[in-house]
Amino acid sequence: MTAMIRNIYCVGRNYRAHAAELGNDVPDQPMIFTKPTHALVHMDGGSLSLPNDQGEIHYETELVLHISKQYSEGIKVDEIVDQYALGIDFTLRDVQNVIKKKGQPWLPAKGFLKSAPITRFRPFPGASELTKSNFQLRQNGQVVQDGNISHMIFDLQTIIDYIAKHYGLGPGDIIFTGTPEGVGPVQDGDRLELHWGEELFGAFSIHL
Repeated sequence: MTAMIRNIYCVGRNYRAHAAELGNDVPDQPMIFTKPTHALVHMDGGSLSLPNDQGEIHYETELVLHISKQYSEGIKVDEIVDQYALGIDFTLRDVQNVIKKKGQPWLPAKGFLKSAPITRFRPFPGASELTKSNFQLRQNGQVVQDGNISHMIFDLQTIIDYIAKHYGLGPGDIIFTGTPEGVGPVQDGDRLELHWGEELFGAFSIHL
């Protein structure tokens, strides 16, 4: 599955409450960054090893879109997206805080190995259908993030159009669409579960 992924686009600060909890300004256009394909790893229920020597690692749970065809002007979300998943944009928060102050690229904080675990992809039911249920991250059984894509600052169509115009978009690309409020650190031994509505999408344990 992960071997067929081409580009990993990510949207930063796409929920107002999340921007507020980190003290960040709300962007006036989509804030796009990328992760290397080496960051991608499938959630298989087992253990995921992450670095333990670079400060706090924060979870950021997100809807992930899979692009099925080459973008063309005017194409709709429901035409170009064929599958969806849930993923976590792991962030080295202490590292990010330092490089933000220096005005340096986010790659060291966002692009490290295994920083983009995702569930298996499911058939895309349509953008409007996805607004009918919330997605959640549960940390050791406790809900720590609960979001709905209707609360995005930039909706799915806007994100797709913007990425295609500025960077290109085609089959095999995936998009992490932003995280709601509730981000926080992981600890060694934590069990993380991702749910969409009442359905368990994926789970794994943290090893630091």
